[in-house]
Amino acid sequence: MSAAREHASQADALVVSADGTKIAFEQSGSGPAVVLVASALADRSDTTKLAALLAEHFTVINYDRRGRGASGDADAYAVEREIEDIAALIEHAGGSASLFGPSSGAVLALRAAAAGLNIDRLALYEPPFVVSDGDHGPPRDFSQQITALLAQGRDSDAVKYFMTRVQGMPGIAVFFMKLMPKMWANLTRLARTLPYDIAVMGDTQQGKPLDAEEWKGASVPTRVLTGGKSPTAFQRAARAVTGILPQADHRTLPGLNHGAVVMAPKKIAPQITEFLKG
Repeated sequence: MSAAREHASQADALVVSADGTKIAFEQSGSGPAVVLVASALADRSDTTKLAALLAEHFTVINYDRRGRGASGDADAYAVEREIEDIAALIEHAGGSASLFGPSSGAVLALRAAAAGLNIDRLALYEPPFVVSDGDHGPPRDFSQQITALLAQGRDSDAVKYFMTRVQGMPGIAVFFMKLMPKMWANLTRLARTLPYDIAVMGDTQQGKPLDAEEWKGASVPTRVLTGGKSPTAFQRAARAVTGILPQADHRTLPGLNHGAVVMAPKKIAPQITEFLKG
């Protein structure tokens, strides 16, 4: 029996990635393994409620991506290192696992599958590809803008820039978020990892069709979920993903938006469970 299936619950466990970085995770439940891959400006606390719901059916590995929470980091970043982190967690889980990721976490999960990791199934929530020229995408120089703000120590401004200019959030919404000091402090603490998610997204947000060659290794059964209240760009992105992957389908969940993984986990969990059970 694998380590992932032996323990019903295990908090703050560690695996060591290929480059020596320690990756922290919480493990709960029993059954087939599923690894939860966080989005930008998020750590495992964002998926705590979802993890508890999925743990009724699976061994859930809810981890902090490198540079976040209790996980370590390295001097230099590369997307390949994050894929190695997932590989180490899959190895801990007994050699294979399914992945679930929202937003840029969905894209990292897809990259892990395309890299040939031993993944059973992929469940993705609103990968933020921008595949149509008319859809809202980040400014062309957004990577340089965020890098410059971080270099100046303006982490809070980098978070605000990312939320308004990249995610398209209204400025008034960010204003009210800043009135919640604990929430804003948590987001600002994660600002230094924004370049990681920018690297994960690569050139996939420029209003061009997805490059089928780039993703052809992701041949496992895949379900792309979108919220019915989200901008139509997410629907187009989902259709683009299912169009280039050999075993993918798309479901729209009524009444949900891009924040549903945190705000409405009870509505997403049954969809993930049904698909991962096959």
